[in-house]
Amino acid sequence: MGQGTEFGLVDLEDVETPGDEWEEIDVSETEADRIARKRDRKFEQFEERIKDADQFKVEQSVFDDATLAALYKLVQDGYVEAFGGPLSTGKEANVYLAQGDDREVAVKIYRINASNFRQMRDYLEGDPRFEGLGGKKKDVVLAWTKKELANLERAKAAGVRVPEPIATERNVLVMEYIGTEDGRAKRLGEVHIENPQTAYEVMREYMRRLYSAGLIHGDLSEYNVVFDAREGQLVIIDLGQAVTVHHPNSREFLERDCRNVASFFSRQGLEVSEDDLLEFVTDPEPDPSRS
Repeated sequence: MGQGTEFGLVDLEDVETPGDEWEEIDVSETEADRIARKRDRKFEQFEERIKDADQFKVEQSVFDDATLAALYKLVQDGYVEAFGGPLSTGKEANVYLAQGDDREVAVKIYRINASNFRQMRDYLEGDPRFEGLGGKKKDVVLAWTKKELANLERAKAAGVRVPEPIATERNVLVMEYIGTEDGRAKRLGEVHIENPQTAYEVMREYMRRLYSAGLIHGDLSEYNVVFDAREGQLVIIDLGQAVTVHHPNSREFLERDCRNVASFFSRQGLEVSEDDLLEFVTDPEPDPSRS
């Protein structure tokens, strides 16, 4: 049994290394943009069906023509077969339940007119994957979406339990649905933790694996971790803002993550400190070229 499996973690011995260093992320025009311009009859029929669906009637600001074209392309490629209702609504993105080719999936749609546009730039600037990114709001949001996909892939390769990334098109991300027929998985702050010590050890191990792979979550707290009741595992979510260790503010973000996690588990009755957690997470030094 590999390291960490006693806590229900991904076995590092079965994890493939990420391979090459960080690849530059392309935010140039996608097939969805070309579909939106052409607007053939099949696309217009798809657009009409979506806009007539009850669960989308109040979400018109999310579904501009290019976003609908991105959804249409994902349907054409077989990643999505049918759409369900909303799972969560936020300032920057909405998440919807959908049916994939053989399972339920979560479809995350980032708004192009995201209210935290400047905050997004703070996380992107300094990330080597986004050097030369222009100032257009659309480009920032598209980069953010692809960044979340890349971060999920890197975290998964590092042995961290995250939603499995499936596909992305423009400002739409398709990933594994974490939940049951009763609804989405509950956030860590929404459940009673029977064994806080074990949960804390899992969390700090996740954080160290991320750091060892060159990633820092940047917004980690009990609100960005869910409990997968099917597997009995903690799952880290919302990695859109995660930065590489090369980011100029990476240390500040890591210290904040440690402070949030230590504070939460202190409230659960554990004697933990952010300094001890930081020391554990940062040993050994990160090597972004491996998991």
